[in-house]
Formats: sequence, C-alpha cells, structure tokens
Amino acid sequence: MPPIQPCPHCQACRRGGGSCQHPEGTDAAFPLCCCSSRLDCPGDGMEGPQSISSVLLLFLLLPLGPTGHTAAQRCPQTCVCDNSRRHVACRHQNLTEVPNAIPELTQRLDLQGNLLKVLGPAAFQDLPYLTHLDLRHCQVELVAEGAFRGLGRLLFLNLASNRLRALPQEALDGLGSLRRLELEGNLLEELRPGTFGALGALVTLNLAHNALVYLPAMAFQGLLRARGLRLAHNALSVLAPEALAGLPALRRLSLHHNELQALPGAALSQARGLARLELGHNPFTYAGEEDGLALPGLRELVLDHGALQALDPRAFAHCPRLHTLDLRGNQLDTLPPLQGPGQLRRLRLQGNPLWCGCQARPLLEWLARARVRSDGACRGPRRLQGEALDALRPADLRCPGDPDEDPAEKEEPEAARPRAPPGPVSPGAFSGLGPRLQSLHLQKNQLQALPALPGLSQLELVDLSGNPFRCDCQLLPLHRWLTGLNLRVGATCAAPPSARGQRVKAAVAVFEACPSWASRKAKRMPSARRTRVKGRQRGADKLRRQNPPSGAFVPTAPLFKKKLKAKVPYDSSFPRSHREHLAIFVPGG
Repeated sequence: MPPIQPCPHCQACRRGGGSCQHPEGTDAAFPLCCCSSRLDCPGDGMEGPQSISSVLLLFLLLPLGPTGHTAAQRCPQTCVCDNSRRHVACRHQNLTEVPNAIPELTQRLDLQGNLLKVLGPAAFQDLPYLTHLDLRHCQVELVAEGAFRGLGRLLFLNLASNRLRALPQEALDGLGSLRRLELEGNLLEELRPGTFGALGALVTLNLAHNALVYLPAMAFQGLLRARGLRLAHNALSVLAPEALAGLPALRRLSLHHNELQALPGAALSQARGLARLELGHNPFTYAGEEDGLALPGLRELVLDHGALQALDPRAFAHCPRLHTLDLRGNQLDTLPPLQGPGQLRRLRLQGNPLWCGCQARPLLEWLARARVRSDGACRGPRRLQGEALDALRPADLRCPGDPDEDPAEKEEPEAARPRAPPGPVSPGAFSGLGPRLQSLHLQKNQLQALPALPGLSQLELVDLSGNPFRCDCQLLPLHRWLTGLNLRVGATCAAPPSARGQRVKAAVAVFEACPSWASRKAKRMPSARRTRVKGRQRGADKLRRQNPPSGAFVPTAPLFKKKLKAKVPYDSSFPRSHREHLAIFVPGG
C-alpha cells in the first residue's frame, strides 16, 4: 500500500473563503484524502479532529479484511487451535507428517502420540514463532540434519519416549535459544562429540532411560549454561576422563542405575561446579581417595542402594563443602570416621548391616565431635540389635578390657554377623543344569571366588555384581572365562587393595603375576576331545559331590531343579525346559 500523504486540495480548502472542492482524479492519487472520503476539510471548527479519527479508524480496520480474517481462523481438521493463546494440539491423530495448515503465529505445538517416525529437514520452517514443541510418543526413529532450522525462538523441545538410536551431528542445529531438551526413553547407544554444540543456551538435558554404555571425551561440548544433566537408567560402565569437560555451569548430575564398576572420580571432577551428584544403584564395591573425586562445591552425594562394602576414610577428602552423604541400602558393616568434608551434617546409613561392636567406637566419637546427624540401626551384637545408631554413645559399645565387658559377648560378633558361604563354590555346582541355561543371577551375595563355567555355553545374561571377589590366582579361571564372554557381568575386585574397584575381566595386571598365566592358554578343543573331557569332568564332579572338600559349598542338581520349578511354574507359555533362567542367592548373602 502506498504511503498516506496529505491531500493538497484539502490543505488549501477554505483558505480565502472558498469551499472544499473534490478535484477530478484525486481518488487515484490520494486514496485516503478527505475529499475522496466525502469528509469535511480539516481546520473547520470542531470537525477537524473528528475527520482525522475517522481516517485512522479506517486505516486500522483494513488488515481485518477477508485475507486477514482467514489467516487468523485457519486450523487443521485434526487439531484443536486456541488462537487467543496461540496454542495448537494435534494429539493421537496417527499423523505421519507435520500438518501444513498450522497458523504461522503458533507458539505452542503439541503433536504427541502420532506416527511421525522421520523428521525431515526444515520440518517446522513455517512456524518461526514456536517456543514449545512436544513430540513425545511419536515413534520417531530419525531426526534429519537441520530438522529444526528456523526455530530460533524455541525454548522447550520434548523428544522423549521415541525410538532414536543416534543423533546426527547437525540434528539440533538452529536451536540457539533452547533451554530444555528431553530425550528420555529412547534407544540412544552413543553420543558423538559436538552433537549438542549448537545449544549454547540449554539449561537442562535429560538422557535418562536410554542404552548408553560409554561417554566419550567432550560429549557435551558447547553446553556452557547447562545446570542439570540426567544420565540415569542407562548401561554406562565407562566415562572417559574428559567426558564432562565443557560443563562449567553444571550443578546437578544424575548417574544412578548404571553399570559403573568403580567411582569415576577423574571424569566427575571435570564438572567442578557440581552441587548434587547421584550415583546410587551402581555395582562398585569400594570408594577411596585414589578414585580422585575432587568437587570443591559438592553439597549432596547420593550413593544409595549400591554394592559398597568398604569406604576409605579419605574417600571424600577433596569435597570440603559436602553437607549430606547418602549411603542407604549398601553392604557396609562398619564405617571409618571421614576425613576432609568438614561441613558434613547428615549421614544416611539405613539398610546397612551395621555391626555396633568395639570397632564402631571411632565412628560414634566422630559423629558426636563433628555434630553429624545419622540414621541406621545395629544388626548386632545381640545386646544392641535394632538399636538406632544415633541413640548410642561410644561407652555403649564394649571393647576387650572394659570393666563391664560381658564374657558372653566376646564370641558373639562372629556368631551373629552375616556369614559368607562355608567355602568356595565347587566347579561342578552348576553341572546339573545343562547347556541350555540362558541367564544366571548371582548378584549381591558374598562370593569371593567362582569357578569358570564353560559348560553353560548358551548364557545370554550373567549378573555377578555386588560380590566381594578376591582377584588372585585362584580367580584366574574365572577371569579367562569372562574374557571370552561377550557379556557385561558386573564382577569387580574387592581385594587386593591394588585391584579394588577394577572389573575382574579387566584386571590383567593382577593375573599376569600368576605362575599359570603364560603356561595355560585358553584354547578351543576339538569336539571329540571335548566330549571325553566332559565325561571325565562329570565323573570328577560326581566324586566331589560324594566326598566334598571340608567346608565346600556343593549344591546338587536336584536342589536347583526344585528351586527352578518353584520359581518358574510350568504352563503352556513356557518352553519345555525349566532350566533356562536361574536366580541364586548363596546362603549367607
């Protein structure tokens, strides 16, 4: 529309006593002049302001003509549009692509529950004003490079509960204003460095419930403002030392429910601004100063419901501001006074088999001296069984030489403590199960040794986490067997101290010192020879069961058959064999 210009004829009217005339051709040159609108000329008493107001009113009403009205009212048939709030919802409509009739000014778009599967390049380019986009449960398998280009105002993107296995390098380009990204509940197996490089304004990233097994160096490069990172419920066993580099603003990190075999102190210490760290439900059995955890701003550390059996006094010496330490649900029977975290005020110990004997006196003295509130209850000795830890005084714990020492209590600790199995597991303990066993669960027992199990050739799942394995030459056969097994088993060394926290499969330096390391090499035998050896092995196993070594734990096949039948009752939906899955908790575990 040409710019509005004052009508020279109207400006000149009534000057010299003449009257306003409508000159020929004025409509074409001045479409809004007062002459063509049949209004009186301005400057004539009170009629001037009224005429100007009428012109302005006409100008404001022009955009509401037929074209503008249609644009404001259009809405896809499968959607619900709230034009006043600029919200559009197209939920659960089996849509296979983004509707092309969504109003351009839409700010919030909800497409959850559709069948989009593939988000092509520039899939939302006609919606430049979007601030919130919800794509949950859309079975998305692929996000093309540049799929979100043009969404420079987007603040929130929800891609949770889809089928993404990977994110291309430039899949998230164009989201420079994004503050929250939800990727929970996908199938992501790896993260490539630079994937999040374009998200400089991101504050929260959720990657929980995926299939990540490894974090490479600089995995989150570019997330300079990120304050929260969720990596819980993955299968992470290894974090590269530089995995968390480039996260200077990170305050909260969640890594619970993973497969971490040792406390990844070096990697965690890259995020020096962390205030809360969640590491519960991981299978590592020990934490010490050598793990290298150094977080000067850490206030809350959660290590609940793991497999911790020992804690070094200086495990958290480089976390001086630590205020709350959560150790609930582990396997700690004692705890040393902690050195370093001078601001510790809360220690949670519920669910641990705490032994309130003489060795617990230093703990109680430290708790009182440092004014640390604690919970948890004594498992023994019998005199204090069930007593709350915070209700005890150091004098309540009797030590040898005390005047009021009870002679009957001297031998009570060994009798009342949870016992380990009477002896090692016999090599033939599982021989009666046959080769069709597919899963074996031995987690959270007290196993210090376990023989190799080459006869179980069809295993698909083995869980040995939470056992205090002693990685010496006696465990070499298990190490060799696990090395040839392409499975994650969660077996970690609890001893010797030099190997504590290492995976049994990876503790090569320990086993290299064994005399039989070089002489005995794992070889695949020809089938005929293997059959003969199996026959001899069965005979040897039979003899062992008839004459077990002193203190040996030798369950027989009928014992497991009975257990299996009780655990997996037969019906038509199960395969013929009841020996395909086995969960065992060794006595005393």
